[in-house]
Amino acid sequence: MKIYSRLFLFPLTSFLLFLLFPELLLTCLSPNNPLLFLCGCTRKACINLLCEEQSIQFPNMTVAGKMNQYQVVGRKAATEENPNPEAYRMVLFAPNAVIAKSKFWYYMHQFRKMKKTTGEILDCVEIVEKNARTVKNYGIWLRYQSRSGTHNMYREYRDLTLTGAVTQLYNEMAGRHRTRPRSIQIIRTATVKAADLRRDNGMQYAKKNVKFPLPHRVSSAKRGMKALSSKTFTTVRPTTFFG
Repeated sequence: MKIYSRLFLFPLTSFLLFLLFPELLLTCLSPNNPLLFLCGCTRKACINLLCEEQSIQFPNMTVAGKMNQYQVVGRKAATEENPNPEAYRMVLFAPNAVIAKSKFWYYMHQFRKMKKTTGEILDCVEIVEKNARTVKNYGIWLRYQSRSGTHNMYREYRDLTLTGAVTQLYNEMAGRHRTRPRSIQIIRTATVKAADLRRDNGMQYAKKNVKFPLPHRVSSAKRGMKALSSKTFTTVRPTTFFG
């Protein structure tokens, strides 16, 4: 403790000491170590500083961007008493396979007495949409944790793929409800027919006589078409409204 107190008095000395001897920082990163908050640095800042010096790169654990669908199969580690334990399959939405495996162990720890240290992953494969050329209506049942409690919700989205609809879900929940991605649990997803839609946003596109007016059009000089203006420079503004 005498060394620790001296280092507190000389933060610049301790900072240089960490740069010269990075292995010392590894031994001092326990949560209860007083060397943790030297120079006003947090534990995360110290780890990032050490990684920059040692050129260590960790995967970016974020859910920003497009979500993917994964099928993860895992089981409890085999032992002499139980050489062939029961396997469990789970379909999850995650941006990459690393987060998909992490979410698998998160849910398995709640449902069964299993965790990463006592189990193993048998398979982790990405599920790809067969037909991504047709717009479909997707219904998503979810549960999310807000600042006031736990809520159930049903939402509908129009997209080419299920992963695109789930991506819209995460973006909308973050914008409308300030929901963290880790607080969202997708219970079920389904393809909804046009007659079974319940949300106005999707029902307005499900009509047979739906029309998309183009009030402001700009003609271009394509082959067989008249250009908006035959002159390169003109003093008259173009007319783009045709009723």
